[in-house]
Amino acid sequence: MPQLGESIAEATIMQLLVKPGDTVQEDQEVFEVETNKAVMAVTVSCGGVVKNICVCEGETVPVGAVMGLIEATDEEVERTGATPLDEVSAAAAVSSVNKVSADKPAMDGAHFRTEGEYREAAPSSIDTGGRGLPVPARIRGAHYLSPRIRARMDELCITEADLAYVIGTGANGRITIEDFENFINYVDGWPSRQASPMRRSVASSMQRTWRRPIASAGRPIYMAPILLHRRNHPRKPGVTLYFLRALALALAEAPECAGYMVGGRILTPKNIDLGVAVQVADGVMVPVMRNVNERTLTELVDEYNKVVAQARDRKLDPTYVGGGIATVSNFGGFGLTFASPMPLPSESLILGVGSVVKTPVWSDEVECFIPVEQAQIVASFDHRVVDGGDIGRLMQRIAYFLEHPEVL
Repeated sequence: MPQLGESIAEATIMQLLVKPGDTVQEDQEVFEVETNKAVMAVTVSCGGVVKNICVCEGETVPVGAVMGLIEATDEEVERTGATPLDEVSAAAAVSSVNKVSADKPAMDGAHFRTEGEYREAAPSSIDTGGRGLPVPARIRGAHYLSPRIRARMDELCITEADLAYVIGTGANGRITIEDFENFINYVDGWPSRQASPMRRSVASSMQRTWRRPIASAGRPIYMAPILLHRRNHPRKPGVTLYFLRALALALAEAPECAGYMVGGRILTPKNIDLGVAVQVADGVMVPVMRNVNERTLTELVDEYNKVVAQARDRKLDPTYVGGGIATVSNFGGFGLTFASPMPLPSESLILGVGSVVKTPVWSDEVECFIPVEQAQIVASFDHRVVDGGDIGRLMQRIAYFLEHPEVL
């Protein structure tokens, strides 16, 4: 399994494209795998005959693991520079051909009890025997989890966030092992589905993001200038690209608004590399465009169209993966006028864009209300790094650029 990205440690086998006995050529695609970022193809480093396939469809494989064996001639190995496996590694790989991943209970999609229902099902009394120290109680269970419960959580791939609806019956609201097992038994019979690698990645990212104090601020934007400029533009740039370019110019003037706090320092980004959120099946992909502030709207059109198409196919070029300092999310395409998007854990800022609506606005010139096309923009940010005033000034500049699209 090759290293498919800087932060990718494993991938799930989606499709086997060859079988033992097939003849393959150098750089031929032999596996289709899904990482937490995209669906990618794995190719072979030299030509030859496939002797063994050491993985199964649906199996998650770490980077560096042997996925299969190819019998190649000495001439082919010398020509391609491929590295042969030693006999020990090859034998170990062959022994793993029939390996099957252990089944894990599917927890996602379950419906959980209300607090009253759960208390009725819980044991009427549990003898704590005075064991353990008092712990702070919460409305839905206590923070402390015993090593025994954590071991079961690791076994079932459950996180603390999954236990939000478990009501602790132990001392001071502590969740006991009986509470935990009752919860597991209860949800076991509900319809569920296995979360995809992308869904698990989104869940992990949002859980890490929520550890920070995230705040949101919004304001309306007049959309008529953008829509008119787009109609007259020969390349017809996507509406989201206007917001991407406006955010880039505004951040070039105030890069501290996309800063990142580490300890007692606030890191300021070196480059204005921005992501764009693209909805895909069972998740969201965020391709990142580089140095958006240094290229005009017209110069960005082709690249923007390409990366969005790649993201929708979930076959993103690694060049556009990771490293962004902020993201634009156009949730208006789903008919939403307002939302509070969440920044990625590696970013401190995200700009959301709502749908265009006609709003009555008072005009002093004609002394009456007139219909105006507006969209709400919302910035969600790490409040440790910037305050509302900083974001307010940033959004004023974004609004200026959008209402004067000729400067984009």
